[in-house]
Amino acid sequence: MPRTGKGVRMQVSFGRAGEALVICVQESRLDAAVALTFKEMIREAVELPGSPVILDLSQVEFLDSSGLGAIVGVMKLLGPDRPLEVAALSSSVRKLFRLTRMDTVFRIHESAPRTEAIRAAE
Repeated sequence: MPRTGKGVRMQVSFGRAGEALVICVQESRLDAAVALTFKEMIREAVELPGSPVILDLSQVEFLDSSGLGAIVGVMKLLGPDRPLEVAALSSSVRKLFRLTRMDTVFRIHESAPRTEAIRAAE
């Protein structure tokens, strides 16, 4: 189903890996142009309390400060008792996480977990 926030379209899919909710960003860029839409979509998906959340960034090749801020915003939304983890970072995204020391804040999985699909959204 098409998803739009502030006139911007973005594709994500949702799945389960064990107890974790896996959110796969199906965009090559997570930047200022889509950061607000991203936060709105994720906020809706994580409203129900419970399981940890893994953000699959395997398709994201470019992440700017707005995109990183949106990820941190999701972490804050989840709170301390519900961890946000990231997975499958490209080399450029991994470099940004390292430069900003976000690699010390988030648990980083080398690869995306195998998931059982829940739904896809645009």
